[in-house]
Amino acid sequence: MWLVTPNYSKIQQTTFHRQDMFLEIKQIKKSYGQGESRTEVLKGIDLSIEKGEFCVLLGPSGSGKSTLLNIIGGIDKADSGDIYIEGERMADMNERRLTAYRRNHLGYIFQMYNLIPNLTVRENIEVGAYLSKAPLDVDEILHTLGLYEHQRKRPNQLSGGQQQRCAIGRAIVKNPHILLCDEPTGALDYNTSKEILKLIETVNQKYGNTVIMVTHNDAIKNMADRVVKLRDGNIRKNYINDNKISAEELDW
Repeated sequence: MWLVTPNYSKIQQTTFHRQDMFLEIKQIKKSYGQGESRTEVLKGIDLSIEKGEFCVLLGPSGSGKSTLLNIIGGIDKADSGDIYIEGERMADMNERRLTAYRRNHLGYIFQMYNLIPNLTVRENIEVGAYLSKAPLDVDEILHTLGLYEHQRKRPNQLSGGQQQRCAIGRAIVKNPHILLCDEPTGALDYNTSKEILKLIETVNQKYGNTVIMVTHNDAIKNMADRVVKLRDGNIRKNYINDNKISAEELDW
């Protein structure tokens, strides 16, 4: 179910685009600064992602991958180009609808956990549930993430991995259509990173969320359905991974 009933007359007036794709990105451009200090971060990105797909955006620092993720998430605005989600163009949403879209249909997982320090694990996850019209069961989430026994603890009583699990729980309890992950393992050690990747893999398979993950870790691409490599604001490679492996099998 999409956020609002689509305005079909408006959609019919827009440029033709494929109706069978869940997420379509058309000629997205973004720059920062002016004059001689102006930097082109995205130089015309075209990308389509299917519903339920696990997509990895891979590239070095400055490649534009996090900027693209923020534009998809409505956190940042493109200078030009369009994004369609289930046929509806984001540019046609007013600020109120865009806020509702982010609130009801997106889940965010960042490198920094951004948990509320004076709330327990359960309460932090319930914050996400309050933002959704159709949240998942909090107890089920706690069990899935291995946090049920820690639900009464506060963030400062948890390890880094447990805090990231809690952040994942807060994101997925909303039952979002799209789960946006920006370097979710960047601050974690190898073993904990693999545990978090396995959890995100489980979430993708169990709940069918479309996952878009930004990373500079080349090994993570091997667990993705789609791999998109960016460099200097352009897509250098975009391919379906025919030899996908589980997060458990990853090694770096």
